[in-house]
Amino acid sequence: MLFDNVKVYLKAGDGGNGAVSFRREKYVSHGGPDGGDGGNGGNIIFTVDEGQNTLTYYKYKRKFKAENGSNGTGSKYHGKRGEDLILPVPPGTVIKDAASGLVIKDMSECDSYVICKGGRGGWGNHHFATPTRQIPRFAKPGLIGEEKEVILELKMIADVGLIGFPNVGKSSILSMISSARPKIADYHFTTLAPNIGVVSVGDERGFVAADIPGLIEGAADGIGLGHSFLRHVDRCRLLLHVVDISGSEGRDPIDDIIAINAELEKYSPELAKRPQIIVANKCDLLPNDADLSDFEEFAKVRGSEIIYVCAPIGEGIQDMVNKTFEALQKLPPIKIYEAEYTEPDLSEDTTTHEFSIHREDDLFIVEGEWLRHVMNSVNFSDRESLMYFQRVLRNSGVISALEDAGVSDGDTVSIYDFEFDYVR
Repeated sequence: MLFDNVKVYLKAGDGGNGAVSFRREKYVSHGGPDGGDGGNGGNIIFTVDEGQNTLTYYKYKRKFKAENGSNGTGSKYHGKRGEDLILPVPPGTVIKDAASGLVIKDMSECDSYVICKGGRGGWGNHHFATPTRQIPRFAKPGLIGEEKEVILELKMIADVGLIGFPNVGKSSILSMISSARPKIADYHFTTLAPNIGVVSVGDERGFVAADIPGLIEGAADGIGLGHSFLRHVDRCRLLLHVVDISGSEGRDPIDDIIAINAELEKYSPELAKRPQIIVANKCDLLPNDADLSDFEEFAKVRGSEIIYVCAPIGEGIQDMVNKTFEALQKLPPIKIYEAEYTEPDLSEDTTTHEFSIHREDDLFIVEGEWLRHVMNSVNFSDRESLMYFQRVLRNSGVISALEDAGVSDGDTVSIYDFEFDYVR
């Protein structure tokens, strides 16, 4: 079975922490702070692998994490940058946000895409030296790398999709018009995964065709195999609707066309409006006096051209290829899914970050992801560092929010692992 839809968790590397260090060397005056910066965390990058046509790479591993940046050290040495994590996906993969289902990126229009950016490395303490603060005993922590839960959905890139009930000859037709060699047998659901082939019409011109298996009545509701593979016709510009014109399976070709188009309508009304050419296969099994007037009138009302073929012997196949290519010249290019997902604002300006306050008796608990970063950068045994922490709380509105929540002198305020008594 084709593996074409999977949810994965991604985490870029965290930035390394800046170092707190002072140069102490004999005969060297003005040593001062020399803490190096932390290295940036590694990114997570999706890249298109032209040799792949499934998402099997993600079948047994669903969590991926890039390397963290190394911490800075003394002598202003920067920490090592974390290695990027490269994840391959087949052409046609659409990346969606798992929570909202919105499209983040369609990998059909690019070779690579940075899905999660690594955290920036923190500054060492030499950045914080000033004429009045010559011995900064604090450094900046590295930022946490981005993390996302995404859905990878493979929507094959094909100009033409061969649709129809099982055992009408879709695979046989594909094998005749391309070098694809799908399994062909005289029983239903022989084809368990979409097959794709390149069709040449000479002079280095051609198109890509895909055989979509398992469409039956109820496919859009999950019956049979069609529900899993309807997504693979999403991009097709033209549909070749293959029917058994002889009725050898005991079905009426008009009823087949109506049933399959009803499933397309359920799945996607837009898809149901795509132009179709009706390929009437197995015409060699028709009796000499067969009356096809009702069938041809039905196709005329639908506005669909009919091409009669006999796939095993190649009768009508070249005519079908030529007319398919001609029809494609008049149609718009393959559909590319536009990005719908907007990245949240990750600005470091603390005035834009959210926090929450809840009270438990005389204990006021303050929480906010950005506050966790600030806490890591504060040396609570250093007076200047504490003053910086107080300024952040006041400028970000935490102090005002605490006062609005009813904090009074002597009440305890807890910010993660740090507690202090509030004094107005």
